[in-house]
Amino acid sequence: MISSALLSASSLWVGWLVYLAFVLWAAWRAPWVELFSDQRRQHLLFGTMLGLFLLWLVRRDFASGLSFHFIGMTAVTLLLDWPLAVLGGLAAQLGLLLVGRQDLAALGVNGVLLVLIPVAVTEFFAQWVERRQPRNLFVYIFCCGFFPAGLAAMLCLLTGLGVLWFDGLYVMPPWLEDFIGYLWLVMFPEAFINGMLVTGLVVFYPDWLETFNRTRYLSAPWKDDDVPHD
Repeated sequence: MISSALLSASSLWVGWLVYLAFVLWAAWRAPWVELFSDQRRQHLLFGTMLGLFLLWLVRRDFASGLSFHFIGMTAVTLLLDWPLAVLGGLAAQLGLLLVGRQDLAALGVNGVLLVLIPVAVTEFFAQWVERRQPRNLFVYIFCCGFFPAGLAAMLCLLTGLGVLWFDGLYVMPPWLEDFIGYLWLVMFPEAFINGMLVTGLVVFYPDWLETFNRTRYLSAPWKDDDVPHD
């Protein structure tokens, strides 16, 4: 998370425009009829909002104006699908804003980094896996859970670093060439947390995952003796 004091006015405006456009698109694509008619889905959405809010409260704030915390949006996207995931991320940000842990001016930029990028990466891999229709359960867990979460964390860090470098208001540390070594310390925990959440949901509550095809992944494979004969 980046403080507004480290960003230029142009970056703040661009962040707001991009984030607001995708939020409106998500609100248009959200399954409102199913949401209002399905109490279970409502509980999942509200519980996810609360979980994200609490997860983002557990963070390390630095004197420079930067903050570090886990993202968790990969598991949220697989659980709710991308439109509700974007809206749930926005609700968590508004909660941080109410408790004074989020800058209103930088909400757009941080929304792009913490919400849009992870949701886009997860949705891309979820669609890629669905098009290939694998029957192996571990393909879904690793290619939709572990790997996209780690990649999303890396892209969030690199994009945030690029924005700070472009604005030129943040003094880059002298050890920037060693930054690649620290990426693994961020990517692996993010991948592990989201991957384990997805694994637990697949095992215990597969019907909660909107992007999970229970018929294909959990059905017993055909054997030669099972094929009906005339």
